Amino acid sequence: MTRQLPRRLALAELHCHLGSAVTPAVMWGIAHEQGIKLPTKDYWQFREMITASPHRGHSFEKYLQLFHWTELIQSSPLAVERSVYEVIGGAYRKNNITTMELRFNPMKRNRGGEQDLDHIIAASLRGMDRAMLEYPVKPGLIFCLDRDFPFGLNEIIAEKAIAWHQRGIVGIDIAGPESANFRASDYRNLFQRARNNGLGITVHVGESGPVEEIAAVIEELEPDRIGHGVKAAYDQRTMAMIRERGIVLEICPTSNLQTEVVSGWEEFRWIFEQFRSNGIRYVISTDGPEMLRTYIRDELTTLGRLGILSYEEQVRAAETSLEASFVSKVGDLQPAILEPATREEVEREEG
Repeated sequence: MTRQLPRRLALAELHCHLGSAVTPAVMWGIAHEQGIKLPTKDYWQFREMITASPHRGHSFEKYLQLFHWTELIQSSPLAVERSVYEVIGGAYRKNNITTMELRFNPMKRNRGGEQDLDHIIAASLRGMDRAMLEYPVKPGLIFCLDRDFPFGLNEIIAEKAIAWHQRGIVGIDIAGPESANFRASDYRNLFQRARNNGLGITVHVGESGPVEEIAAVIEELEPDRIGHGVKAAYDQRTMAMIRERGIVLEICPTSNLQTEVVSGWEEFRWIFEQFRSNGIRYVISTDGPEMLRTYIRDELTTLGRLGILSYEEQVRAAETSLEASFVSKVGDLQPAILEPATREEVEREEG
């Protein structure tokens, strides 16, 4: 029987999108609370509509299409607050995840400018506060810029991340499909400003695009971590850059299989062999546990059962996720709630 990580071992989730991490039942409730007209009144059809399914087929484009409804449903302060709260609490209850980095694009939650962006951000932090009050967790939020957005909109998102950094925004990311309008060099100064203000840098690359893009991102944006990055295994120069700069890869196995970025577990076996022989550090994440119907412990268990990662390598990946987390960069976050002053404190203040 394959040895599994003990449940008491606390884990960190470093690559998880808000739009793919809320349970369908909660999403269903949020949609109806807000009066959103759904294309079906049948819950099970709705569940199928917002989760990856073999009936729908596998591709990167089809996976991204799943976010249409989840982002729409989460497009209000009320919905964002509850979504963040549910994801962080659920991750702790189900998988003993005590360090949680949750990423999303706040501009895709304000209905094209109809909602105030700062209200969306404040609501997401309230959801984080609520989770911290109930569970022994250390969460942080990452704002996703989008490859398909014009620079001006992405700049606003990055500046918001800087402005809200001390309240729990721990990093920025660039996500989304390949776009002819995106050039990593355009974002060099913006990312340097974010880094100088204490934010962690992670970038989606080495997933659907060409392997050459990884080197460009590393040289121009100097990320601390790379989202996915599995295509780096096919280029020795790229792996050398990753190793020498201490970059950590966020590997999401089930997601990469769903999007057909990786053809199967045997290709993953080869990819991890390349990472092992080239000294590449990586963590195991889900990308979106509810949309993909998987959890971190499922991912690790499968990699162990198939003999792709040894037990020791699974432990090391779990340790690396804690070491590479951006949450530690902002110290110990505390819920933004003031405790009632004691009589001694009042007297001291008065005089």
